[in-house]
Amino acid sequence: MDSYDVIVIGSGPGGYVSAIRCAQLGLKTACVEGSDTLGGTCLNVGCIPSKALLHASHQLHEAQHNFAKMGLITDNLVVDWTKMQSYKTEVINGNTKGIEFLFKKNKIDWIKGWASIPAAGQVKVNDKIYNAKHIIIATGSEPSTLSGIEIDEKTVVTSTGALALDGIPEKMIVIGAGVIGLELGSVYARLGSEVEIIEFLDDITPGMDAEVQKTFQRILKKQGLKFTMGAAVQSVSVKKGKASVSYVKHKKDTQHQAGADVVLVATGRRPFVDGLGLEALGVSLTDRGQIQTDTHYATTVSGIYAIGDAITGPMLAHKAEDEGMAVAEIIAGQAGHVNYNVIPGVIYTHPEVASVGQTEEQLKAAGRDYKVGKFSFTGNGRAKANFAADGFVKILADAATDRILGAHIIGPMAGDLIHEVCVAMEFGAAAEDLARTCHAHPTYSEAVREAALACGNGAIHS
Repeated sequence: MDSYDVIVIGSGPGGYVSAIRCAQLGLKTACVEGSDTLGGTCLNVGCIPSKALLHASHQLHEAQHNFAKMGLITDNLVVDWTKMQSYKTEVINGNTKGIEFLFKKNKIDWIKGWASIPAAGQVKVNDKIYNAKHIIIATGSEPSTLSGIEIDEKTVVTSTGALALDGIPEKMIVIGAGVIGLELGSVYARLGSEVEIIEFLDDITPGMDAEVQKTFQRILKKQGLKFTMGAAVQSVSVKKGKASVSYVKHKKDTQHQAGADVVLVATGRRPFVDGLGLEALGVSLTDRGQIQTDTHYATTVSGIYAIGDAITGPMLAHKAEDEGMAVAEIIAGQAGHVNYNVIPGVIYTHPEVASVGQTEEQLKAAGRDYKVGKFSFTGNGRAKANFAADGFVKILADAATDRILGAHIIGPMAGDLIHEVCVAMEFGAAAEDLARTCHAHPTYSEAVREAALACGNGAIHS
């Protein structure tokens, strides 16, 4: 039997990063992946292809709405959906081939097939048993759905099907106003689809800072997205290629129906651990189907670890990557660690939305004495020049110590701007530390400095 120090099951962001770190630390490493390509959901049917379509559709929006203002005349603008899909595929292939190269560079064996764990220290793939001193489960997650809804990935689709539709639908209904639903909904709205979001709760993006939440929904409405809030979807039926969604409005207990060419079910994701044989092994799961681990990512069976979407915590690729590196370092005898208080979240609509740390609502609930520094992008010269002045930066700091407790950004490049605050928080910085750091002009990042200044004597440009 082939033997390894570590076998990683799954090649998504958590799995492939963990495998690379293990190899870098001198451990003989293999990674099991049953799909034809490496990279997991993120690179193949998630983060990367969705960002390709978000980028393409945003360029279309700019051409339609802002090019003429700059003297760029684009008559007879046409969307070639087939070519856009080819562009998306090229982006995917470039990334997945990159992972293959990194595996070869780091001498990591790719075991092709689907894994099960017949016993501690053993991984079975295609009827062959491999020995491993340590096993890391990084199998990720899969889309979850609602009872009464049958997914066909043509008319009723998950995020996977929504990335590869045969054409641009005239009308799309999105069930769920979370990150996935809003990102993909905005793609098709820009491409010309009528998009209606049906959400069970009364607010979009649950858990987000309430002020950002309200601003975000207002901007999306201005972009043409329609919202039906406080609605419980009962069923989706398909007849002659058309879908009909039945839902009940909570407050009035009234029954409604809405029709569409495509229905995107974006009601979250659940851990994908089927077929591993965890129950027979004695690996404990939570009541939500996540693998139970301790602070060192160890499961209830010695030598078996788990990371990423398969365990508790936010289902984010970068969270999985950090856990992948941490568990590799722990296995190698080092002190791997993840600071869960400084994991940013980003929504890649336009404008982008990004957050890190605590929200105002969380601070209020905890009885924390805090102060708010806020700056609008309407006061940022670069944003105004680029027709990107919607939104603001908000920094929350401890009232007594000025230590940064959280930051929330809605605006241009928010997903990049948030990391300045992440680094500051990692070092325990005060808002004044950001405020006294020179920022290049003209950049969007000046809005972050201005918000930090607003935590003290006040912003300059507002």
